[in-house]
Amino acid sequence: MSDARQQEQKSAAVTLSDMELFIFPELMYSLVLANIMSPRIWRWRDDPWFDGLDRMRPYRRITRIKQYIMDHYIFNLDLDTWGLTTKARELDRFEGIIDADTLAQSNALFGYEGDRYYFDIDIRRHFGLDQYEGETIPYWKTETVEAMDGFKFRPNYETGAGECVSLATLYAAALFVVGGIPLEDIFLMATPLHSQNFVDLDDGILTNNRRLVTKNMWFNGTALSAQARRALENERVTIVAHATGCIHTVYEDATIDPAAYERFGTRVSDFLSTPVTGELLGNFLRHHGNLQPCFQFNFVRHGVDHYIAMERVFAYEHGSPYRITDNSRKKLLEDVDSEELMHDPLPGRMVFNDVEALIKQKRLDLRKPEDADVLRAHFSGECCETGAMLEKLLAFCHVVPRLPDADQKQFSDGHAPLGVDLDMSREEIMARLESIRQKNLMADMAFYAYRDLSRTEPAPFLKAALQRNPVAAASTSELDGAALAAQLETMPNESIYDGPGRLAQPDEVWNCGRGDGIEKAVLLADVLLSREARAPASIAITASTVTLQYGDDTYQFETSKQLPDQTWDLLDL
Repeated sequence: MSDARQQEQKSAAVTLSDMELFIFPELMYSLVLANIMSPRIWRWRDDPWFDGLDRMRPYRRITRIKQYIMDHYIFNLDLDTWGLTTKARELDRFEGIIDADTLAQSNALFGYEGDRYYFDIDIRRHFGLDQYEGETIPYWKTETVEAMDGFKFRPNYETGAGECVSLATLYAAALFVVGGIPLEDIFLMATPLHSQNFVDLDDGILTNNRRLVTKNMWFNGTALSAQARRALENERVTIVAHATGCIHTVYEDATIDPAAYERFGTRVSDFLSTPVTGELLGNFLRHHGNLQPCFQFNFVRHGVDHYIAMERVFAYEHGSPYRITDNSRKKLLEDVDSEELMHDPLPGRMVFNDVEALIKQKRLDLRKPEDADVLRAHFSGECCETGAMLEKLLAFCHVVPRLPDADQKQFSDGHAPLGVDLDMSREEIMARLESIRQKNLMADMAFYAYRDLSRTEPAPFLKAALQRNPVAAASTSELDGAALAAQLETMPNESIYDGPGRLAQPDEVWNCGRGDGIEKAVLLADVLLSREARAPASIAITASTVTLQYGDDTYQFETSKQLPDQTWDLLDL
């Protein structure tokens, strides 16, 4: 790795923006490791909510973690949280590392729109990206658990918050630290517009933002499952990250263990595929509401055949615990108003029960042409095109994930295994990761993502702070240095990052309204240097004070971060 690329990667591990994760895929798992090292998640284990967790089955433990995350974090995609940059600026930064065409293949900020589905729903508007047409783009940053917790200090937030990569990496760390799920069974998947995890437990579990999705849920046809299905149905998987390494759709080299990746591919494909059954047919119609008018439902009431439009049957499910697709069907039908029933079949519609019985009798596999022909021959009706319905039903039952192609990759095993096990303490894990930093890139970058300047050189942190933190500068444009320093003094002198040596970036300090003296000095330097870079500009740290020298002006703050005495030249980055 060239020195320039290495320095950019280290600095990217601090800011963890969407494009940085795409360019440096190891950083996704480095953030998982940073969260595992964080005392925050280890403290979850002391919460009464997790009492008796060790006596629960693994799935029950995972659902407890899910509810904890639901209660303490919201999904947040406020694209202005971390400020704005430009495409040209970012491309200039990564010149010689990646080009615009490659970025556009899998990055929504650089033109990616996805497949036909995304054009249909105007995906840029959906994510709020339409307001950034042209060269201006937002910093779409991933948050550490500390930055996620910090949202509760912001106006209009009552809990922590984070975007999808933040939640995926939080889940992965919490499943290991709190849930006792081995890291080997957790795979992170990034698509251009979403990130989620696959947990190899039972039939498989997806973490989808704050929620969990089991295989049964994936196929139940509800609005929540439709939302969960969207990324894997319509996007290719750009990155798969795992304890053994990662694989990227663009890069030829892969570090993930080939056997682990093969297991993942098999297991996730099995998760996304199921035989067609009568229940699945009903779930399919629940998912595709526009196809419900192709069907009617037949049932006997008081010894007489009755018929009802299928869309009316599904309407009765709303607000009801009963479903037409499971063993609560009888109770649901008891709620149907007699005025909605017809004695004669509705013209132009198939009878759902007949198709359901055929599927059950024949045990059809729609991937076999002969089985598809059996169902095609039974389909009739005026409202839909049979071939299109079969194609949609097949796609509903068998989603084929578009994963990075292992046959096109060169797998490398030249790095040390993480060696992080469930029986290790937090301190033992940190010691293990520290010991393999020179032989495992994910472990090394984890300490930069962890923001520990007692374990990393300051340059990557300062480069990130002074080049990619525009919010504080934009928010304080009316204040001179003295006024801004005075405002910073009124903030609580406490960092959102626990312990000695760990520092927040300037925009984290500004957004959360608090910070240690070193963090306040770096914020002030960021703002002043964004206006005019002039010598000297330096930060001198002692045991209890930090001094920013900017030209002829001197600013001093108190610190408790316990960093060794040192001076940072801010113009030499």
